[in-house]
Amino acid sequence: MHEASKKQDDEALYVASQWRLMRIKFARHRLARLGGTVVVLFYLVAILAEFIAPYDPRWRDIENLSVPPARIRIVDESGKLRAPFVYARTRARDPVTLEAIYTEDRSRRYAIRIFARGDSYKLWGLFRSDLHLFGVEENLRAHFLGGDEQGRDLLSRIMHGTRISLSIGFVGVALSFGIGIVMGAISGYFGGVADVIIQRVIEVLLSIPSLPLWMALSAGIPLDWSIYKVFFAITLILSLISWPGLARVVRGQLLSLRSEEFVIAAKVSGATENRVMFRHLVPSFLSYIIALSTLAIPGMILGETSLSFLGIGLQPPAISYGTLLKAAQNVKTVLAEPWLLIPGLFVVVIILSFNFLGDGLRDAADPYK
Repeated sequence: MHEASKKQDDEALYVASQWRLMRIKFARHRLARLGGTVVVLFYLVAILAEFIAPYDPRWRDIENLSVPPARIRIVDESGKLRAPFVYARTRARDPVTLEAIYTEDRSRRYAIRIFARGDSYKLWGLFRSDLHLFGVEENLRAHFLGGDEQGRDLLSRIMHGTRISLSIGFVGVALSFGIGIVMGAISGYFGGVADVIIQRVIEVLLSIPSLPLWMALSAGIPLDWSIYKVFFAITLILSLISWPGLARVVRGQLLSLRSEEFVIAAKVSGATENRVMFRHLVPSFLSYIIALSTLAIPGMILGETSLSFLGIGLQPPAISYGTLLKAAQNVKTVLAEPWLLIPGLFVVVIILSFNFLGDGLRDAADPYK
């Protein structure tokens, strides 16, 4: 029975559609599934940042400046197992260095609650609430990943920074791929003068080092612009200089497909040039474009992070991975407050996850290999 069932499954694969074969092959790629899961979790954090973050990212706890991460415990001072909790902390001054020293006050224990009440917020600017995914009872502010020099909670700021950084990656890739597909389709399908002009433009853009070009374009952003204007400007800059690679891929695909029988049949049936390009040719390798997009998003995220870290991208009070890491530029600050480097760990995790997902989609895009 088992062999007969397996034989039926194998026969079903022979008549399966390309998209079904892609799903089967992707499901067998463990790292891709892991990467996809992490990417989905990050985007959920970006969408629900106000609800998931325990505190307001801009609220300053002046009693706990540069506070180290709170230790989450499940065993109390008597050795008894308990639900997750944190101890209250007291602050003192080192008499020699005058640095703040935080010690646990084990006489005060606070449980970590799910769906706790806390700072008020407006989800997506529409729904007002004070319910958070988790928090500490009695409104104690436990900084689970520590706080910065202004007393702001780092975990909450990372979650809100995820929204901007991932948004730039997603929107930037959507814009750059739109430009790349259109330019590559025109270049590969029509050829001639259009092809020569587009290819020369691509060669010029590819010959310019990316980082200096980003810096030059970002330097032209007015200093008095609002956060939203700067956000869209940075996204547009990253998009305008990231399309040449895809354009060349699309051009190569169209050069190899434009003489195929299904294209000739579409022309004979009266299809317009635009319909042939964008209804028949481009969808024929759409799976490959989807795979490329997941590999391009990390580049966008790193671009925004680099620009903001160098001080020519998003600026405070905007919150992104780059602006958070900017606080860790000073070596003395990093030595005293190493937890300020934690946003960099989030960047590494999301970049690796996108790369794993992209590798899996790229392999699945050619299911007949």
